[in-house]
Amino acid sequence: MSDLSERGERRIEWARDHMPVLASIREEVRRSKALKGLRIGIALHTEAKTAVLALALRDAGATVRLASCNPLTTDDSVAAALAEVHGLEVYARKWQSTEEYYDNLHKVLDLKPDLVIDDGADLAFLLHTKRRDLLERVRGGNEETTTGVMRLRAMEREGKLRFPMIDVNDAKMKHLFDNRYGTGQSVFDGIMTATNLLVAGKVFVVAGYGWCGRGIATRARGMGARVIVTEVDPVKALEASMDGFEVLPMARAARIADFIVSATGVKDVVTTKHLASLKDGVVLANAGHFDNEIARAEIERHAKGKRRVREFVDEYTLPGGKRAHLLAEGRLVNLAAGQGHPVEIMDLSFALQAASIAHLATHAGRLKPRVHPVPQAIDDKIAKLKLRALGLRIDRLSKAQRTYAASWSEGT
Repeated sequence: MSDLSERGERRIEWARDHMPVLASIREEVRRSKALKGLRIGIALHTEAKTAVLALALRDAGATVRLASCNPLTTDDSVAAALAEVHGLEVYARKWQSTEEYYDNLHKVLDLKPDLVIDDGADLAFLLHTKRRDLLERVRGGNEETTTGVMRLRAMEREGKLRFPMIDVNDAKMKHLFDNRYGTGQSVFDGIMTATNLLVAGKVFVVAGYGWCGRGIATRARGMGARVIVTEVDPVKALEASMDGFEVLPMARAARIADFIVSATGVKDVVTTKHLASLKDGVVLANAGHFDNEIARAEIERHAKGKRRVREFVDEYTLPGGKRAHLLAEGRLVNLAAGQGHPVEIMDLSFALQAASIAHLATHAGRLKPRVHPVPQAIDDKIAKLKLRALGLRIDRLSKAQRTYAASWSEGT
């Protein structure tokens, strides 16, 4: 075992020891034999928690291939451990080029998967474009992220989606915890690793007030920042205001920001139209899936100079002499510069993934080619398993209470 793979194996073991919910689902799926003999292609951030999921699915009887869903979010030690220690087929490395990234996705699809687990919908995209020869074999898949679900719903609206996809992202046990608490904590892990700068007393702008944005804004406030939210959705903007955050358009917020973090799922949140008004030394970071929320290519065309000042920090000298610092090349800061979401959070998300892919394996023939929610029974099961793991007990409705709740005539 190399030093690199040994380090990765320790990280995998640490993650596994803190993922009891996924362990319960793994045993349930193994006993049911729902995945026995099936091929699963996975595109997820290749790090320790993902390794535990991939190995759990293999333990349950599936053949698994794994690639990263982002060029900068592989933990090379974990990838080495998966290959050298566990013999898993993994195609990922940190700092891979865009060409290498897509080559690795194609290698996953060369498995001719029955099922896919996607993050950002790139596997689904390739299957519906360059790898259409594999479509007939695919029973369905899961999607992990807001961005991926947006792409899949667009495919569904256009009548292009050819197999059922389960929207894991919008399950309660995913977005209420992973998006809010996971992103909220891990974004600061990435920012601190990249910059080692103080947040307290700074103006911290969060673009987007979905569940990810809420988590980031809440933790920025808890760290002592003055937090400003930018939004395009009037309801979310009003929620941000009533949660106590200042709400401004980006054009105004950018003038006073010390940090700007985007979490929107759409492109061009920060563009060249904001450059002239940015403060000298502003830190720009992205917590959305793709690297186009902060328009890096535009900024590079207009910048007078660029240099790497820290491992994950590129400094752009803007017209007029101001400097802007872009973290992790505009990619996911929490995974490119940090270690991703806390283990206990991903225990919930990946337990949902495992249970949902097993559900697809047995029910795909009855599901139409569209985006489906995670069955409520699976969502509830994950919540109950987590409560059990925490040693928590809750009340149950009595028969009389259930009757009352189901009645329309007992209002008094």
